[in-house]
Order: sequence, then structure tokens, then C-alpha cells
Amino acid sequence: MSRLELFKSNGLMLRNASNILKYNEISKNFGLVLTQKQALMLAYVRADELRYHGRLEFGEGIFGKLIESFCDSPYITQQSYFETLCALTEIFYYYKNETEEYLSDAELIDCMKRYFNGSCKGSTELLSTREMDELARNLKR
Repeated sequence: MSRLELFKSNGLMLRNASNILKYNEISKNFGLVLTQKQALMLAYVRADELRYHGRLEFGEGIFGKLIESFCDSPYITQQSYFETLCALTEIFYYYKNETEEYLSDAELIDCMKRYFNGSCKGSTELLSTREMDELARNLKR
């Protein structure tokens, strides 16, 4: 990668991180705040997931929707917040492909939240390996 490409990439990641940090205004009401470093790492997670799943996304992406939807979860603490957002990002993009676009972003996030706060009791592992997998199978039928 050339220096110019690296600079553009870093600039984009910094902009994405800045957009993510805006949602601290909402999440702080629930005791959840991301640091600048965590926001930057989430921006890289997003980029990696988009690339891995062969997806393009314009604008701010899904972080605002994820943060707004999940920040009031009784299963997310400040200590688990960053890791949970990373896992939810991976789950979102994987199942966006697996559900073959049958669900809008908002519908997919709503399903994720319902399962996460319900039958999964805050487990991202159960969310991804059981509930979302079953949802994808049912949608494909």
C-alpha cells in the first residue's frame, strides 16, 4: 500500500471513529462510553467485516443503530461494551449475508436485540450460533 493510500485509509478510519464517538452522548445515559482508541478499533473491525463479507456500505454504517438499540440492554456493562459491539458487528454482517437481504438493517438489528436480551440472556455466542442461525434457515425456506 502506498503512503497516499495508507493516509486515505487512516483518514477514513479516523472519520468513522469520530462518528462512532458521537453516540457516546446516547450511551453514556446507560453508563456506557467508548474511548477514542476503542472507536478507532471498531472502525477497523467494520472495515475488516465489510471486506471479509464482500459488502459495501456508505455513510456512517450500522454503529449508530447498534449502539442506539443495544445501549439499554441489561446484559451490557461498561466492561463488556466494546467487546460486545465488536461481536455484534461481526454477527450483523455475517447474518446480513446469510439472510440474503430478506431483512432491512433495522429489522435484523431488532431481531438481534430481541434474542440477545431474551433467550440468549446477553450471550453473543448463543446469538450467533443458535438464534440467528435458526432465523437465517427459516428465512431461506
